[in-house]
Amino acid sequence: MPLALYWAIGMAPFGLTLPYLGLYLRENAGLSGAQLGAVFGIVPAVGILAQPIWGVLGDRSGLRARVLVLLSLGVAAGALAIGRAQGFVAIAASMALFAVFARALIPMLLSVSLSALEDHPHAFGWVRAFGTLGFGASMFAFPAALASVPIAEGAAAPGVSQPGLGLLFPTAAALAALAAGAALFVPNRGAVALRAHRGEWKVLLRNQRFGRVLALCTLSFLFINGPMELFPILVRSRGGDLEAVRDMWVFMLVPEVFLALGLGALWARLGARGLLAIGIGAGAARWLLTAAVPSVNELQWVQTLHAVVVLGLNMGAPLYIDAVVPPQLRSTAQSLLGTVAVGIGGMGSSLLAGWLLDAGGPAAPYWVGGAGALVVLALLPRWLPPLETPRATVD
Repeated sequence: MPLALYWAIGMAPFGLTLPYLGLYLRENAGLSGAQLGAVFGIVPAVGILAQPIWGVLGDRSGLRARVLVLLSLGVAAGALAIGRAQGFVAIAASMALFAVFARALIPMLLSVSLSALEDHPHAFGWVRAFGTLGFGASMFAFPAALASVPIAEGAAAPGVSQPGLGLLFPTAAALAALAAGAALFVPNRGAVALRAHRGEWKVLLRNQRFGRVLALCTLSFLFINGPMELFPILVRSRGGDLEAVRDMWVFMLVPEVFLALGLGALWARLGARGLLAIGIGAGAARWLLTAAVPSVNELQWVQTLHAVVVLGLNMGAPLYIDAVVPPQLRSTAQSLLGTVAVGIGGMGSSLLAGWLLDAGGPAAPYWVGGAGALVVLALLPRWLPPLETPRATVD
């Protein structure tokens, strides 16, 4: 129950920043497509430096659950900084501060959850579902709350559809602070408290299966991540507003809750490698269809594939890694997944998507992203070996 509570509150700030941040930076902050891509690219770039530090800190100290407190407080500080920043340079610096903590939070939370629930895969699926519920609750409630805030006449600049959108940052900060309090109730004992020896992380460098899944996921995020950040801009180009962006997420999150509840059964039947393949294939289909359909109503149904991507790619990869690395190196391994795959792949994807937005219009990042994901899917059967045992000690 403490883990479920933290998943619910800890994911709530991202229910504000992920759906609406791109729209705020484009319209309210006035960034160009290239600047938008650069700002989003800063987040994984900073994660490349920060995530391994947090992972090693968690493994060496054994205080993984307590590290979640620090990370949540850092997310709150970063959100407040973004809300106060003006101009490209200040926004980029604030995003870097936010990334120091935000990029490490989910890998650390996964290492804590997988450790605490390693003998109960069905329970892990249920706990993970609370994260989706918290994400969705904050995202759906925010536009309604924003609509009730009076905006002074003439306050909206030309081209700004939601002049009060900056309120998402203090709201996200308050939720992150609540999550820090909830993290204090997560027990730090048993497998969660395993400690690694000094320099033991080097074992991961010799683990071929770990290296292969990192390479595959890096390519996957290169094509799948960036278009997601620009999704509100595509919705606007098809005639949608902030409420349309919010409603689009209904089609993403409702299926995700049900898939998360069944994650244990899917994991047992398909394996982590099978989940990965399904997630990458769903990502390819999602972006190609997103680029092709002309209306917002049709776009909504395509976004149901988001749930398959999240449970396939975003859960399949951590589950595969958890099965092939020593248990005392969980945090470092999950942080390296975020550093290399989500970090390097995501940074390249943000820059590529921003450039394509300027060069080819709102649909261009989705055509390229979908085609690239198909190529990665074709590589998976030969590149990534199946799991023979539930867990490796030293590879």
